[in-house]
Amino acid sequence: MRFLLFCGLLSSCYVNAHSEVSNADLNPFNPSAAADFTVQAQQLAPLQTGQPNLQHAGMPWILVGIKSQSLRLYDGWGIERQQYTISTARNGPGENSDSYQTPRGWHTICQRIGDDAAPDTIIFRRKVTPSKYTPALHAQFPHKDWILTRILWLCGAEPGKNQGGMVDSYKRAIYIHGAGEHVPWGSPSSLGCVRMKSLDVIELFNATQTGIDVLIDENI
Repeated sequence: MRFLLFCGLLSSCYVNAHSEVSNADLNPFNPSAAADFTVQAQQLAPLQTGQPNLQHAGMPWILVGIKSQSLRLYDGWGIERQQYTISTARNGPGENSDSYQTPRGWHTICQRIGDDAAPDTIIFRRKVTPSKYTPALHAQFPHKDWILTRILWLCGAEPGKNQGGMVDSYKRAIYIHGAGEHVPWGSPSSLGCVRMKSLDVIELFNATQTGIDVLIDENI
């Protein structure tokens, strides 16, 4: 009888623990609550393998994989919350100005543009316009690099690699931004930025805040 009662309590704790994980906000718990929860979860069930933020422990972060042409959003526990198919630079990875390559290394999102803009809204010179992208419009201007819906502007976080001088990601105007349906998703095609589908970039925009860390890795 006592054994059955113990098992019932253990199962209840197990469910509650996993319920908290599944409903966890991207922002980490306060330190005291996080410590209590970690101890409880370790005692009652194996923790899901995570990918911790190596820049700022316990904070949400974004991983852009150039090899896989994917973008992953991790919460403060290092648990993957979203994964998207993207398109990075057709010229491959690189940091130099005018290279039209996607810069590698750690960045932060330092500016956000397009809040509340409708999907496929055209953003021109970082200004939201009343115009919308359509396949017909792209057919008229097939070589235009359409920037749509949202901009998450990247600042390099590694001086000499992607920050400062001729390798400054911010001055190069490297964005995570929306793009049109003509993009060959899963294949490199951009002029240096990280392209996302319009609905995907809206979801990412709403799930993140200015200052979130972003790692761009050519080997992932």
